[in-house]
Amino acid sequence: MTIRLLLADDQALVRGALAALLDLEPDLTVVAEVGRGDEVAAAAVANRPDVALLDVEMPGLDGIAAAKAVRDALPTCKVLIVTTFGRPGYLRRAMEAGASGFVVKDTPAKQLADAVRRVHSGLRVVDPTLAAETLATGATPLTDRETDVLRAARAGGTVADLAKELHLSEGTVRNHLSAAIGKTGARTRAEAVRLAEANGWLLG
Repeated sequence: MTIRLLLADDQALVRGALAALLDLEPDLTVVAEVGRGDEVAAAAVANRPDVALLDVEMPGLDGIAAAKAVRDALPTCKVLIVTTFGRPGYLRRAMEAGASGFVVKDTPAKQLADAVRRVHSGLRVVDPTLAAETLATGATPLTDRETDVLRAARAGGTVADLAKELHLSEGTVRNHLSAAIGKTGARTRAEAVRLAEANGWLLG
């Protein structure tokens, strides 16, 4: 039985190399390739792959949102995230979105092909280093209020804007931002937001 694959990666060279490697396997065939996240669900419906291999960072829709879109549009299709960005927060979010596996792009070709087969058979496949990092990262170090303040800060705006939105004093907002910057190891508010998002701490 041949396993039908959909590849989604915004880098044409990477996508082409992956397709070439996977097509060498006698039981795997690439039936569709796309370069944007917002093209994934439609391509899945049109080509009916058994497994979709998705990058995380793509234009239109990120791979994690695309994973959910695929699972909603074609529930029989399993999703394997194949990415350069092996961040603990991404792994957690990918699994919550319905992905069955998460591997990094420098995975050897034979291991990647095996990961595809295992995901297709209903098993979960997770890069072991990333799994360990995710467990080590654990729960968020941020308090609920610090999380609220960073979520509000994603849109930019002044301390006064955040204070108004959250019904807090400006001094309280500054204190929460300062604490969040310290806990994330960031230098700026924007970097604290980015790091917290990367670790999956601003979900919900």
